[in-house]
Amino acid sequence: MRTTHAARRTTATMLTAAALTLLPVAGGEGLTGPAHAATSGPGTSSQRDHDHWQGGWATSPQAPAAPFGPNWSQQGFADQTVRQVVRVSTGGTRARVELSNRYGSTPLRITGATVGRTDNGASVRAGSLRQLSFGGHRSTTVPAGAELTSDALPFRTGALESLTVTLYLAEPTGPATFHLISSSTSYRARGDHRSDRAGTAFTETSDSSYYLTGVEVSGGRPAPRNGVVAFGDSITDGVGSTPDADNRYPDELAERFVAAGRPRSVVNQGIAGNQVTQDTEWAGEKAVARFRKDVLGEPGVGTVIVLEGINDIGAAGTGAVGTPSPEVSVAQLIAGHRSLIRQAHAKGIRAIGATLTPIGGSAYDSPANEAKRVAVNHWIRTSGEYDAVADLDHATADPADRTRIAPAYDSGDHLHPNDAGYHAMADALDLSGL
Repeated sequence: MRTTHAARRTTATMLTAAALTLLPVAGGEGLTGPAHAATSGPGTSSQRDHDHWQGGWATSPQAPAAPFGPNWSQQGFADQTVRQVVRVSTGGTRARVELSNRYGSTPLRITGATVGRTDNGASVRAGSLRQLSFGGHRSTTVPAGAELTSDALPFRTGALESLTVTLYLAEPTGPATFHLISSSTSYRARGDHRSDRAGTAFTETSDSSYYLTGVEVSGGRPAPRNGVVAFGDSITDGVGSTPDADNRYPDELAERFVAAGRPRSVVNQGIAGNQVTQDTEWAGEKAVARFRKDVLGEPGVGTVIVLEGINDIGAAGTGAVGTPSPEVSVAQLIAGHRSLIRQAHAKGIRAIGATLTPIGGSAYDSPANEAKRVAVNHWIRTSGEYDAVADLDHATADPADRTRIAPAYDSGDHLHPNDAGYHAMADALDLSGL
């Protein structure tokens, strides 16, 4: 059953917002390459090999859930082919994909997988389709709770190029590890269509992504450690942006690097509804727990931008999706941010903190929530604990009423930016500060 774009838009008021502006803080067919064993933690290859790779595209895995309407995660797949389109932020001469069974309860059997250059919709450009391998085999099994990286494939990619990854799942998978709001369309067909160039067999669509959590690229030599991870909630995830248009703020940031003549790895590790301090039934593990896997496990990371906290504030009240979360104090939220900073600095990663955007007129709006937002923003701006500050208010607030998002940037729920808002946020970033 199709999960409609309209259904997703109706849920936007239940999610989160943020924006960016940087300020200094005071004070071929052949298959080659090593196989990578599945593990439950970050780093599935030797450190030497890991140092050659950068993230071209990524997304954070989530446990099966359907808070806004049907998707394919809870039922899973059997004798079906899933085709997914991603856009890489930077290019290389080799590519590999990461598959996740982090939230699976049984081993995941991948009967076969391919990658090709995207044509239109579910179709692939002629002559570009390549078979992926795992330890030299076309089929593989991902243990429950684990991730698996494919063998390196000689496959030249350019920055901002769209690739299509196809998985054939012959055996019943059980409930699927997925990403709820992908801001792009996934396609499904009955039977084995992993090698199809045309997209005619893919008659079902979904607004979520399944099992695929990364596409990594390499130029065959040690990569610079200058990748950027955008870590956050629905503002990073792209709620309010146009589907299939690559208009999320991390997408726009990657475009700025390309326009400046220096493409960089920019990957999106946002989960809509995610909280800093608390796990939720549908929006993923709390940020302080998933940070190790979703940020520190990425290759070549030099900077992380943290845009989280508004759900900790707002999800305890009437704006919550599902069961309301317990109240979170300002002190608890600051402690959570400090944990993220410590984790980043322990790995030599620069941490940029983002203040929280206005909530006036949204489902999260209340005097108590506004007071918390102001207090957290004051700490982010003035504490000096982050390496730099992304000042959300200056990027998105209405000059006539700074408790509200600017009308030109409002997707309609008074919480999430639209395409123009995401573009403005990325445009406000000082690239030299990343």
